[in-house]
Amino acid sequence: MTVEDNGVLNATFCATLVDEWARSGLTDAVVCPGSRSTPMAVALAADGRVRVHVHHDERSGSFMALGLARATGRAVAVLSTSGTAAVEFHPAVVEADLDRVPLLVLTADRPPRLRGIGAPQTIDQVDLFGTAVRLSIDAPVPTLSATATWRSLAKRTWWATSGVDPGPVHCNLPFDEPLLGVPMALPALDDTEHAIVDLGDPFTDPGPLPVRGVIIAGSGIDDGEAVLKLAEVLNWPVLADPRSGCRRSHRCVIAHGDTLVRTDGAQVDVEMIIRFGALPASKMVGEWVARASVPHVHVDPTAAVNDPSRTVTHRIRQSAGNYARSVIELVDAETDSSWVDRWRRADDAVDSALSEALSAADSITEPGVSRNVVAAMPAGGTLVVSSSMPIRDVEWFSARRDDLEVLSNRGANGIDGVVSTAVGVALAGGPTALLIGDVAFLHDTNGLLGLDARGVDLCIVVVDNDGGGIFSFLPQAGALKPEQFEQLFGTPHGVDLSMLAHAHGLPVLEATDDLTVGLAVQASLATGGVHVVLAKSNRVKNVAVHDELHRVGIAAAAAAGWTTA
Repeated sequence: MTVEDNGVLNATFCATLVDEWARSGLTDAVVCPGSRSTPMAVALAADGRVRVHVHHDERSGSFMALGLARATGRAVAVLSTSGTAAVEFHPAVVEADLDRVPLLVLTADRPPRLRGIGAPQTIDQVDLFGTAVRLSIDAPVPTLSATATWRSLAKRTWWATSGVDPGPVHCNLPFDEPLLGVPMALPALDDTEHAIVDLGDPFTDPGPLPVRGVIIAGSGIDDGEAVLKLAEVLNWPVLADPRSGCRRSHRCVIAHGDTLVRTDGAQVDVEMIIRFGALPASKMVGEWVARASVPHVHVDPTAAVNDPSRTVTHRIRQSAGNYARSVIELVDAETDSSWVDRWRRADDAVDSALSEALSAADSITEPGVSRNVVAAMPAGGTLVVSSSMPIRDVEWFSARRDDLEVLSNRGANGIDGVVSTAVGVALAGGPTALLIGDVAFLHDTNGLLGLDARGVDLCIVVVDNDGGGIFSFLPQAGALKPEQFEQLFGTPHGVDLSMLAHAHGLPVLEATDDLTVGLAVQASLATGGVHVVLAKSNRVKNVAVHDELHRVGIAAAAAAGWTTA
């Protein structure tokens, strides 16, 4: 075999993988430019079933792929050249692992003969992402004798990323030169079906269902209607995380659980907790769950353990929809609604008090921005929310909303790659908004590269308090001297975010109050295209605003009969 044959083999190998992935459901791939990855980049671009999105930066590109996969529920491929470019994928791989997002991570590599001898742009990429991937494959250099194995390799990686426990899969692909070639006839199809079955445990009866139970709905719920139907049948309140798909206009849904559990009320009488998916962001809800010495059923279709308080008494590996329907079948008598009514009266009182307090503000408030952005989203829209304060403000202060999907990178709770995640979500189609803080925005300004030309409808709302606002809520703020706190935690950056957005050719609106932010989101998504809305706030005043809102919320709940004598 001559050296020139490598180009043909590389091309045929990559075309075969792409063909098999496309037959399995691959529709999108993010390609980060590089030389060693040429065979796979050309193969992806040549297959008309796959949309190729090019991104200059590997870290941003991988988060864009993650956002697209999160929004569609389908695995997305992301490709890099060899060397440190591959390392840039790691944060997105970790997030995809912890939040179970299917991601096909493709890293080009030098052939084994060039490893470990100082060849340029060569690092050890074998098992690069450790335990964060569902499967790691260091593929052999393509040879003619191995063509019969190529389709099975593609199937194996696709099943691993999209199966019962979805997540990232790493394919390390070594290519010898020449890198370019024309593919020969692809290996014959292998139509052996792989059935992805539910390996979850059968329904396990945790015992008699009490009158005073609570459902906690976190992210990862496949059938929100079934969960809400279960709540109706049991007459239990649902503490609904914004990402759960359950935070709707429903009589059992509680939007302000964080406020309610800040004082002793009905939650002290709870007799059982059924939790679907991840815990909400609220620290207060987490602490209440940790204190409640009651049967605690955690329902999740994967084998992941999500129990930081170590209070789960029954772990059910099953989808939320299947479990909810199983429990409904066991309920054969009508239940009293007084328990859930008490929760809902208090929750409605809190919501009214928050609305009144925020409407009186004559300048930007971060809780008000969050509440108005949620309210302004069009039906069928998607809101991406950054970690740190934005996701907390949305959870604590926003009202219930029908027909709105809320997404957030809460697997590892990081603030990197958030802009790119939102771009990926917007690429899935439909009006999309991003609510993000200034530091997270600066962490991923490369997500703005070429954004105006991607053909998406995306409104980016940046809450700019010139630093790390969440740290002002922590003990460090009171324990350290102001100048030391600002140096280490406040970290003012002094960047003109408006000029930064303009440098990328994006139109910017600087809002003057909370209502203006909501109106700007509506106008942006009605017009289409990409817009940036800046909402400047003050970190010190923001703490006072939060304290006041918690105070008026607790008082309103008490007046509605929430508190326990």
